[in-house]
Amino acid sequence: MDHPVRTHPEFRYKTEFQSHEPEFDYLKSLEIEEKINKIRWCQTANNALFLLSTNDKTIKFWKIQEKKVKKICDMNIDPSKATGNGNPACSIVKPYVTNGGCADRSYGYLSKDFSFPAGSFAALHFPTVVHSNETSLSARCRRIYAHAHDYHINSISNNSDGETFISADDLRINLWNLEISNQSFNIVDVKPTNMEDLTEVITSAEFHPTHCNMLAYSSSKGSIRLIDLRQSALCDSHAKLFEGMEAPNSKSFFTEIIASISDIKFGKDGRYILSRDYMNLKLWDINMDSGPVATFQVHEYLRPKLCDLYENDSIFDKFECCLSGDGTRVATGSYSNLFRVFGCTAGSTEATTLEASKNPMRYVS
Repeated sequence: MDHPVRTHPEFRYKTEFQSHEPEFDYLKSLEIEEKINKIRWCQTANNALFLLSTNDKTIKFWKIQEKKVKKICDMNIDPSKATGNGNPACSIVKPYVTNGGCADRSYGYLSKDFSFPAGSFAALHFPTVVHSNETSLSARCRRIYAHAHDYHINSISNNSDGETFISADDLRINLWNLEISNQSFNIVDVKPTNMEDLTEVITSAEFHPTHCNMLAYSSSKGSIRLIDLRQSALCDSHAKLFEGMEAPNSKSFFTEIIASISDIKFGKDGRYILSRDYMNLKLWDINMDSGPVATFQVHEYLRPKLCDLYENDSIFDKFECCLSGDGTRVATGSYSNLFRVFGCTAGSTEATTLEASKNPMRYVS
């Protein structure tokens, strides 16, 4: 995202590690899957990579770093001459004399006060040369942020200040400091006093890429709220509300279900927000809350089949979205390993369907 790409980048395997294990909440009799819901990169430091990963309940902060593998090349005793119990690798040995002395006093450190069995060397072997030619990647969990969400975590997002991040579940958004794992601040709470009055839930949340005081979150009713942390500690009110208006004659039983936003992303400059509902991608200008500036149809061909999709629960499937680094294209997933790419510059008609394959060369003869 930081450099213009003139050729397609090639991604090669680097490392892997186990982030979460299956857990069981005995207080709630609830099994917690190890399935990872979100991963977010953090700022790098000292040539190490840092990332946040979360399952339904627990967030972890990981440090991935290259470490040099040290191997012994030389020992203090020549194995061809040693008669003790050791088995050193190789050595340049100085001549020893009786009782552990050394003819070369500048090299020997043992005095005549030490004695060893006649005709053998000291059993103490230590390396004299150590090489570090190879490197290995190690992942270490630095912190665990747990016990702060009653519902499943659906989003985590880093702040541009490099110090804080948010985590969101269906009803609450919490603000964390990366250095403090046992305390968080609840900044958004949409839980009603009576749960029977619940009409919408939080589906996604994202920090602004440059303004550390601003963040946006989406809801199951198809709306996006932009909030300013400077207004109050608990952000009950929003600074701006973005929602698309449906034509009255187009409403049906499925209208609210397919309007639910599953993912939102800020553009690199923070001017635009991209949202994904079941049928469409929508691009919003944060300076214009009257409606989206562009709408890209992804699943329009499925509209006649909404009843069947509802019967097999496919209508509740969630898809993510993203913007390219230069902001000229947007992309999102679909079914059958396909994903869609659209041009979002003024006048662009680009609409491409690509397949994600483990074997990209399979069609080449």
